[in-house]
Amino acid sequence: MNPIAYNLQEMRNRIGVAANKAGRDPGSVTLIAVSKTKTENDVRVAIAAGQKLFGENRVQEAKAKFTSLRVEYPDLKLHLIGSLQTNKAEDAVRLFDVIETLDRPRLAMALAEAMKKTGRTPAFYVEVNIGAEPQKAGIAPTALGDFLAFCREACRLNITGLMAIPPQNEDPTPYFVRLRELAEQYKLTDLSMGMSGDFEAAIACGATEIRVGTAIFGARTAAAGE
Repeated sequence: MNPIAYNLQEMRNRIGVAANKAGRDPGSVTLIAVSKTKTENDVRVAIAAGQKLFGENRVQEAKAKFTSLRVEYPDLKLHLIGSLQTNKAEDAVRLFDVIETLDRPRLAMALAEAMKKTGRTPAFYVEVNIGAEPQKAGIAPTALGDFLAFCREACRLNITGLMAIPPQNEDPTPYFVRLRELAEQYKLTDLSMGMSGDFEAAIACGATEIRVGTAIFGARTAAAGE
């Protein structure tokens, strides 16, 4: 068996174990295979192994890799999990089904304009700076309510979830719990949290989506998002 296919099988098994341990239906947890920096052939192997949902960090890389793949496999779904520049908003709206890194009013306005121009209506998650880390993007938890109102009322964006990355070298559980509480407070159904090293804790705390790259595709240069 190809290593990627084997890793996917093992990951699904681990998701099932973690969900069962948390008293959850394994089907309530969706696996996003983070294919950033990986080749189109790597993605094809994952598709052949039954994976249909992928996460990418960069619009241009995803465009080069997935434009033809999405024609060939129309049931593929693609999430943007890396930071988005406003000048790439139109390309992102054209390509992605979900944009997980909505983190500032200017970007919300650019995405609203891109939707008008393209006629596409992806879903959006707000990226929350759950650990209040100055080097990280994201909306402060205390500012989330006002930002959601702006995105929904002024920009007419379909906000369905939250995404966050806990601080490194700390127990992620309190941060995952806080993100779940925020999602419940604002009645958001999608909760993207948990990566290769901490997804089991995220599942225990209510993650509906986990973002896993290295545990599927193997080691790569570290970058934010997965």
